[in-house]
Amino acid sequence: MGFDDALNKAKGFADDNPDKVEKGIDTASDQLKERTGGKHDEHIDRGSDAAKDHLGLGGQDKKQDK
Repeated sequence: MGFDDALNKAKGFADDNPDKVEKGIDTASDQLKERTGGKHDEHIDRGSDAAKDHLGLGGQDKKQDK
């Protein structure tokens, strides 16, 4: 399985389970922020938003809509 296949599989899972995927990304982001002592929060947020965007979950744009 190549990277594109894995990405398409992840996108398919995200389409079927958007709440679970978003919660998983948010949980991972929170753990990273805690482990880095808040030093890299901005970078972690950008990475989290980028992951959500690539999976079709909206990222930062979705947060602003709420």
